[in-house]
Amino acid sequence: MNAHDRRVMHSTGKDDWATPWPLFKALDERFGFNFDAAASAENAKCERFLTAEQNALVTPWHGRVWLNPPYSRDVGKWVERAWMQAKTNDTVELVACLLYARTDTRWWHGYVMAYASEVIFLRGRVTFVGAPAPSPAPSAVVVFRRHVPVRPLFASMQVPLGGRPVGMERDGQEKLPL
Repeated sequence: MNAHDRRVMHSTGKDDWATPWPLFKALDERFGFNFDAAASAENAKCERFLTAEQNALVTPWHGRVWLNPPYSRDVGKWVERAWMQAKTNDTVELVACLLYARTDTRWWHGYVMAYASEVIFLRGRVTFVGAPAPSPAPSAVVVFRRHVPVRPLFASMQVPLGGRPVGMERDGQEKLPL
């Protein structure tokens, strides 16, 4: 991405970029989502979803949750909410969050490194629906479940560019099915 595209993407004031369908479908095959916790009627990925007006930071979530939160300064609140819903809400099986891989932040170390059951680092940059260029930062899918494993699963997945992803590799070794 050139400097102009980066300025345009950051200057839009938009922090609710829609997940590209090929990426969502690849992850949905693995996790079977049935609830989108941060959506609009135009970009919802699941039949059941919460809008900004319904305020997902206070409204209970249900099932196998997909979360592509607003990428604003409040992303830490969204990550905390995802962890809390997975940990304490009996109706939530898992929460998978599409996040910037901001490994230097307080929220990454406080929630992702401490409580994630899976972290899938995406190779390549996500191009969100309607964005003028690929994302300016790398992304990861962070999965929270009620029970935190002793050692979380770290994997990588090629970002799909209209087709199926290349595959997932666990700890850089074996291929995992989606």
